[in-house]
Amino acid sequence: MGARAPDSGDLILVEPAGPGSQVAVVTINRPDALNALTRSMMISLASAFRRLDADDGVAAVVLAGRGRAFCSGADLQAAEEIFKGDVNDPAADTVKQMELCRKPIVGAVAGFAVTAGFEIALACDIIVAGRSAKFLDTHAKFGIFPSWGLSQKLSRLIGPNRAREVSLACIPITAEMGEKWGLVNHIVDDSQVLAKAIEVAEAITRNNRNLVLLYKSVINDGLQLDMAHARVLEKERAVEYYNGMTKEQFANMQKFIRGRSSKAPSKL
Repeated sequence: MGARAPDSGDLILVEPAGPGSQVAVVTINRPDALNALTRSMMISLASAFRRLDADDGVAAVVLAGRGRAFCSGADLQAAEEIFKGDVNDPAADTVKQMELCRKPIVGAVAGFAVTAGFEIALACDIIVAGRSAKFLDTHAKFGIFPSWGLSQKLSRLIGPNRAREVSLACIPITAEMGEKWGLVNHIVDDSQVLAKAIEVAEAITRNNRNLVLLYKSVINDGLQLDMAHARVLEKERAVEYYNGMTKEQFANMQKFIRGRSSKAPSKL
């Protein structure tokens, strides 16, 4: 990928994880406001994920927040601008663009992920949490109707009864609770959150890039279906995938497998 691309007055940063890395790190960079999102920051985040999806130099993305919070939600001092803006414009919708991004997204969550920040975390494919991480839904507290998927996604991840208590009573989910309930993949010290998220993303980049994209897609699309229809979807895409492969591609697959068989598996 190219050099760091500043957005919205450097409130959204996009940069490679390291020299020659195929991992892009997106950072919400408003630590003095606990990374609360303005309308322009939301648009910039959406734009960043659109660009990264189209960037052939990027194979995976890490999303982090600078300072003591991952993201404390929407900046309520600009509530009318945020909630009465063009909320139906997918090009300006951060979560929609994250969901459309074909590249795997690893969330690096330290500190609070509140309401819109929680919804952004839920749009990640994998979550690495710091020990201080807390996921909090305050829609009911402040009279804000959810529109980025929290009311539907959370119950499917942790179960409807837990989700109802979390959302209706505004009960925070700690990192430990999140791991136990299937929301969080890894818990590490706060100082190691970004490094661990990059490590997970780098492990993804070492695999077949095309298959990674297709695999993410079939998992996420299948989650929208019941099991029977999801199995049909998987079979259809498998047939399409193998029918589209040439003899040369099959030979390259076998060559790659032979080359990997002598190496120890990667460890996270």
